[in-house]
Amino acid sequence: RWNADGVHALTGGRLRSKRLLRTAPVHNIGEIRKGAKRGALALFLSPVRQTRSHPGQRPLGASRFAQLAKLSPVKVIALGGMSRAHAKKLTTRLAHGWAAIDAFA
Repeated sequence: RWNADGVHALTGGRLRSKRLLRTAPVHNIGEIRKGAKRGALALFLSPVRQTRSHPGQRPLGASRFAQLAKLSPVKVIALGGMSRAHAKKLTTRLAHGWAAIDAFA
C-alpha cells in the first residue's frame, strides 16, 4: 500500500512479500543466519570500516568482512565507512556491492 520497491528490516516476523526486494542489516554470523532464514535477498554487512554514524563501534575490516560474507547463503553488500576506493579492496565475488552515506554526502 506504500508503493515501496522493498523492505529493509531484521526484527519481527518473516519478510513475507515475494514482490518486494527484501534486505536486512547484519553485523555477525547469527544475524546473517537470521536474515537469510527470514527471507532476505541481500544483507547489508557492517561496519566494514570506521564510520561517523556508529562512533566507537569496532569495524569488521576487510578480512573479517570476507570471512562472514563467505558464510552467507545470500548476497552481501558492504556498508560502514565505505567509499569507491575502499570497495575496490574487497573481494568482488564476496561483496555483491557497497553502500554508503558519507561517500555521497
